[in-house]
Amino acid sequence: MNDTCDKLVIFLAKRDGIDKLVKTFQYVSKLVNWHVETTQPDLAKRFKQWEVASGLSRKAFRTGRFLTGFNALRRNPGSTNTLRLLAVLSNAGEMVYFFFDHFLWLSRIGTIDANLAKRMSYISAFGESVGYVFFIITDFIMLREGIKAERKLKSSKEESKSDEELEKGIQKIKGDRIMRLMAVAANVADLIIALAEIEPNPFCNHTVTLGISGLVSAWAGWYRNWPS
Repeated sequence: MNDTCDKLVIFLAKRDGIDKLVKTFQYVSKLVNWHVETTQPDLAKRFKQWEVASGLSRKAFRTGRFLTGFNALRRNPGSTNTLRLLAVLSNAGEMVYFFFDHFLWLSRIGTIDANLAKRMSYISAFGESVGYVFFIITDFIMLREGIKAERKLKSSKEESKSDEELEKGIQKIKGDRIMRLMAVAANVADLIIALAEIEPNPFCNHTVTLGISGLVSAWAGWYRNWPS
């Protein structure tokens, strides 16, 4: 059995693992900067620099990430026509997000025209939000199917299945349900962050809203990627 240190090493060896750690840094520093900006300007500046550096680092880590969506469609598009359509829409949105995020990163570090940053950010956030909407819909459909499957197992009278087999089946469904709920929480949180870029408004663009949303997304990602 792996101990906590072993699991942490495995977690941080994953690209998604290190991304969630740096995302935690990014949004904790954002909240700290907001909290101390009027009382301790020097400290606020340091945390602002940490936030910006973390955000840029995450974009560098995600180089080539747009291929993940393409590969998901190529390997496992879904078991029904509805799920296949949702997979195309959600992964296409995510691919747009990660692809244009490359150009956003390059513009922000000065490799390409810095004036492109705003446009690249909008396109990236728009694709991101479209992807999240359809990922959320997919997860709710799968959650509903999981509930139906669990009820069917509980009411099963098949003599060929032992109590142990039934229990394992139910536990598997419950485990999948928790992971999907974590995915929904992360996607809703990230959708709020994307909407703040697409259509700025007092709620989504408030530092507390962005900070909490970022941490919810990061910590849901920690849970999903943490080795069992």
